[in-house]
Order: sequence, then structure tokens, then C-alpha cells
Amino acid sequence: MRAALRLMAGVKPGRYLQSGTQTGLAGLYTHETPRSTLLFLYSSTLEKLQAAPEQSVYRQSVEAITKHRMAIVEAVKPEGYDEWLVRAKKLVAENPGHFGKVAKLGVDGAATWSVQKGGRTFIIQDVPELVDQRDKEWDGEIDEGAEREGARSLEERADQALSATRKSLEEIETVNWEPEPQLTAEQIEDIEAKIGAGLIEEVIQVAEGEARLADVMIKAKVWESLEEKPAEGQWTYFERKSS
Repeated sequence: MRAALRLMAGVKPGRYLQSGTQTGLAGLYTHETPRSTLLFLYSSTLEKLQAAPEQSVYRQSVEAITKHRMAIVEAVKPEGYDEWLVRAKKLVAENPGHFGKVAKLGVDGAATWSVQKGGRTFIIQDVPELVDQRDKEWDGEIDEGAEREGARSLEERADQALSATRKSLEEIETVNWEPEPQLTAEQIEDIEAKIGAGLIEEVIQVAEGEARLADVMIKAKVWESLEEKPAEGQWTYFERKSS
């Protein structure tokens, strides 16, 4: 089933899945960086679970399955990954200001910053989605032609200040980040088969939900006893009683 669905996705030469293409499941598209995304989500969940007591059944069960899936993903490395990692670490070390804990805005509007999770360093890039102006709905504003000369209103001066800000951004020295090597389609299929929870994009959705749920469960302190004790037999399911 999974292999058949994957046949519906675009495949690059050399058996690489094309990101953004359909997976065969409605509304679910091929992920661009599934390996690093899963490692980040699993590391985040494990970090959050540290707030729960070690004897908590919730923490023990979630930690077990998260570590199991994390080991599966971590064991599969794309070709050239180790060489890329050396170059990436060198780039980060040489540009501490660009890859700090605070988002650094680039010329293209993309923000870049680093996050520490479980002893790992993840580089986060928030790239704004490109929107074709021809596809945007007209807001009713009338094009009044070229900019007028003379005194400006407060609103027009605000626009001038914004233009100056854009110009200053263009003068910022940028760093060309080399993306992590891609997993082949065969490697992704191997991960999917070992985890056994559908397509890797579905696994990512589950990992996102688990990370969010950890916040809720820890806030609720689910390992503590109920304030109101359940009535006798409240949690007893219907059973067939033999005479």
C-alpha cells in the first residue's frame, strides 16, 4: 500500500522523492527534510518528558516508543552526510552571529537560528512562502502612478523608513547554508517499513502531535492521583459473566 502510494509522488533521477509533490494521501505532500525534522521532534519530546517523574507510566511508555523510532531514523544516513556535517559545523563555528539563538534575518526574508535539543544542534530556517502578486486578490487600492514630490504625510514617511530598512538588510553579509543531503526513496521506504506507521509524512504528523501532547500531559500532571476518587466499578468494562 505504502509503495503504491509512493509511486504517485514525483521522483527525481536517482530515486529521490520530489518535495512538495503529492504522496497519494489527500492534503499530504512529500516532506523536504523528513530525517532532520523527525530527529528534532523526537529530541523535543524527550526533552519535555524530563519534567515528568521517572516512575510515571506516561513518561516510560512515550520515552520507549520515541527512542525506538528515533534510533531507526538516526541509523539511516543519506550519502555524503558525514562530509556535509563536517562542513556544516565549520560554517556554524565561523559565523556564530548568524547561527545564534536569536533569529537572524537574511536578504531573502528567511530567518535562521540554532536550537539545542538533546545534545544536538539544529539549524532552523523559516523561509517565507513566495507569493505571485498576480495570484493575490486585489485590495481595492488604486495605482496612483509615480511617487509625488514635495512634503510627505506621516504614512508616506513610514513607507520611506520601511524602504530604508529593506536597503539596510540588503547590505547584511549573508551566509549560504548547504541543505542536508536527501534520503533516497529506498531509504525512506526502509524507515517507513521499520516504524510501521504509514508514510514518513504521517510519522512526522504523529511526532508533531506527540510533542504538543507532552506539554498538555505535563501541565495536567497526569501521574498524580485524581482529586475525586472514582466510584467503585466506574472503570470496569462490560463483561460476560458465566453462571
